[in-house]
Amino acid sequence: MQAGSGNNSSGFTLIEILVVLILVGLLAALAVFTMGGNSQQRELQNEVRELYLLMQTASDQAVLNNQELGLLLEENGYRFVAFQSDTGDWKASGERIFRAREFPDWLVATEFIESDAPRLASAEDKLRPDVVFFSSGETTPFELEFTVGSQTDYTQVLVSDGVSPIEWRRPGDEGADW
Repeated sequence: MQAGSGNNSSGFTLIEILVVLILVGLLAALAVFTMGGNSQQRELQNEVRELYLLMQTASDQAVLNNQELGLLLEENGYRFVAFQSDTGDWKASGERIFRAREFPDWLVATEFIESDAPRLASAEDKLRPDVVFFSSGETTPFELEFTVGSQTDYTQVLVSDGVSPIEWRRPGDEGADW
């Protein structure tokens, strides 16, 4: 050992630790800000995904159970109904997966549905679904557009010609002819 050498301790100074903490904080804030800006677009995609999967499930269930199911679009949401062949009426589907759901306040849904397409009107015509999933595997031709408020630059679309499977068109889809 040398007697004149100073105390050479290795470690970080308080200033170095503070600089690293500030940089980590800034990066975390930037990440939260970047991800938070598209939260409504992500939530819109989640809402449309849920409806898309439910519509596919309803179409499959109609074929498997040999029973017509319908989608009733309401002002602030949607629900599924089942055709009761013995009474000729549409009733709420008893399955929990097809319970009524509401859209967020900011979500705008626009429907384009063929008015002359068959829908199995109920005896009193009180309840008439907008889209029918027939036990033959066909559906009522439809196009549903979903946007965040009036922002039409980010539109999600569910569409079917009645014979083809339901198609989900997202912004940026390649080869989209819409």
